[in-house]
Amino acid sequence: MMPLALANVGEEVMVFRVSGDDATKQHLADLGFVPGTRINIITQNGGDVIVNLKESHLAITKKMAQKIMVQPA
Repeated sequence: MMPLALANVGEEVMVFRVSGDDATKQHLADLGFVPGTRINIITQNGGDVIVNLKESHLAITKKMAQKIMVQPA
């Protein structure tokens, strides 16, 4: 298990856990980052991540990506 910010480009991972305060967890859940969801890493730049999630591309800051724990899919 690792933070999303450390996942490799091109890798498919699955959300394991989301941490943070209630507002942060709800925001990420609204975007689709819930346990069990598979995501593909499109690009990374200094910890900021662009992912493919449910047929949408989303940009996540390094701070947010550190709160999303993933594991290989």
